[in-house]
Amino acid sequence: MAEAEFLAVLTTTDSEESAQALAASVVAERLAACAQIDGPIKSVYRWQGKTETDAEWRVLLKTTAVRYGELEAHIKSLHSYDTPEIIATPITAGSDEYLAWLRTETQTSN
Repeated sequence: MAEAEFLAVLTTTDSEESAQALAASVVAERLAACAQIDGPIKSVYRWQGKTETDAEWRVLLKTTAVRYGELEAHIKSLHSYDTPEIIATPITAGSDEYLAWLRTETQTSN
């Protein structure tokens, strides 16, 4: 199976403000073509041996595989969590028009 050209990247933040700042910065830097924020969501997880429950905001970013490394580094540089959730899922199909737009919006301007 060929490596996916496009990715949906998921992360979460601890506030709507953090989610908005992250979304705006990755789109401005052309690391993602689009960012969608939803929340608050309730997350239940284990951390340092204890079960925790917190409100979080989910940020879904659409990008290209070529930009993933830079996107991950950018998320980590802005994130307040010690171990932020950063999960990339291949986009295996999509409309030609949308994928062309995604490719164009994530190209670097060299």
